Amino acid sequence: MALKPLSSLPKTPININRALLSVSDKTGLAELAKALHSAGVELISTGGTAKAIEAEGIPVKDVSEVTGFQECLDGRVKTLHPMVHGGILARTSHEPDVNEIQELGITPIELVVVNLYPFKNKVAEPDVTAADATEFIDIGGPTMIRAAAKNFAHVSILSSPDHYADFIEELEEKMTISFETRQKLAKAAFAHTADYDSAIANYFTGLIEEEPARQFNTSLPLSQELRYGENPHQKAAVYGNQNDFIDCFHGKQLSYNNYLDVDAALNIISDFNEDEPACAIIKHTIPSGVGVADNLTEAYKKAFSTDRVSPFGGIVVVNQQMDVETVKAIDEIFTEIIIAPDYSEDALTLLKQKKNRRLIRIKKSVREVQASSFRSIFGGLLNQDADLEPSNPDEFEIVSKRKPTEQEMKDLLFSWKVVRHIKSNAIVYAKNGRTLGIGSGQTSRVDSSEIAVVKAEKEGLDLAGSAIASDAFFPFADGVEAAAKAGAKAVIQPGGSIRDEEVIAKADEYDMAMIFTGKRHFKH
Repeated sequence: MALKPLSSLPKTPININRALLSVSDKTGLAELAKALHSAGVELISTGGTAKAIEAEGIPVKDVSEVTGFQECLDGRVKTLHPMVHGGILARTSHEPDVNEIQELGITPIELVVVNLYPFKNKVAEPDVTAADATEFIDIGGPTMIRAAAKNFAHVSILSSPDHYADFIEELEEKMTISFETRQKLAKAAFAHTADYDSAIANYFTGLIEEEPARQFNTSLPLSQELRYGENPHQKAAVYGNQNDFIDCFHGKQLSYNNYLDVDAALNIISDFNEDEPACAIIKHTIPSGVGVADNLTEAYKKAFSTDRVSPFGGIVVVNQQMDVETVKAIDEIFTEIIIAPDYSEDALTLLKQKKNRRLIRIKKSVREVQASSFRSIFGGLLNQDADLEPSNPDEFEIVSKRKPTEQEMKDLLFSWKVVRHIKSNAIVYAKNGRTLGIGSGQTSRVDSSEIAVVKAEKEGLDLAGSAIASDAFFPFADGVEAAAKAGAKAVIQPGGSIRDEEVIAKADEYDMAMIFTGKRHFKH
């Protein structure tokens, strides 16, 4: 069937004479029903929605009076009837449709107000069963929404309480609803049903444990339009529910690059428990320094001392309430974004003196819910499990002749937390709860190690007795030898190279302690 161009649709405003309301979320329902009643609109409704409207003293007709058929199957069948859908789908500008509904005794419905059972909320409950979940799969609702949205040339569809205020304003001002408004509402309605169906499909994918899923489904709301992307000539926007994780409560809107950096900051800080003050400084999604100490101020100073140049204009993230002493230390240079679980009043007073600096409060750890990671590529995307599972030292293996000392073990575990958040080839030198040198993103592991050493030397940091972490195995023994000559006395790495025996032998030759984790953290 040939599709008619959009220009062939009638674009005239429509009067609202009859409305069907059936909502799960009753936010704003009373105000909408009152406005419709005042405009002389006949209201048709079902179940709990009808009761809520009646409670406001507004006359409403039960849908069974329209269909001539009582709802049945515990309410599963209420609106699935030609008297309802004929009224919604009738093209009232098309004479054959008008003649047919008159013969059938069907009266047009110009407004449909429907939102759906809260399926997402139900399946998020920890003990929900498949039987419970399927009862929250709406059938009549999506059918009415799609019917009304398809016939937007003649029908308005309100699929969210967020749309009520503007709709009421237009109705009260003009007593009609414009074509442009109906078209926008239809678009929102189709997005609503697409999101709903995606959630159901994804639930069933998990239910039958289909791995990998045969179809990738996602539906994310617009979070905000951004000024531009990585560069000013690139348009950009951010989608999803970022406000569930952070509250950017002071300063300018976050940019595209800011979001990438904040994501990196939230990921690395999630590796540090709140009982030990920790700080990371992020620049271009990579930590320039990380520190842990007895207090946040010392943790920040340790992180800053790794690289005193890169932190300018960067991001500082901490895992405890930000205090004023730490803020004073941070304020010695320009810092674009500060992220913390909370802030003391004195800290906020000082921080807010700079109007453009972004202040972010962490509301939820990414580790709580981030099960997958995605990257766009040509023709689609890549999907994998997120690499946020805490390391288990009980699974580590000491492969060298010498065991690490207690302090060396602390340094090894600290450096292993850091290295997983650095782009490969990643090398981290650390000692006494602070990074000494970080090398990342190089085409060879030797280059990364050399950069880490050079950075440490530039800052006057002594690598003697340090621990070194490598995100992937050392392919040759020369990498361990170079670390030993730089001063490292302990090594942590995944292991798994065909030359592991040579690498271990080299560690023993230099009396180094070496741990194999059995798990790599390569970040491409």
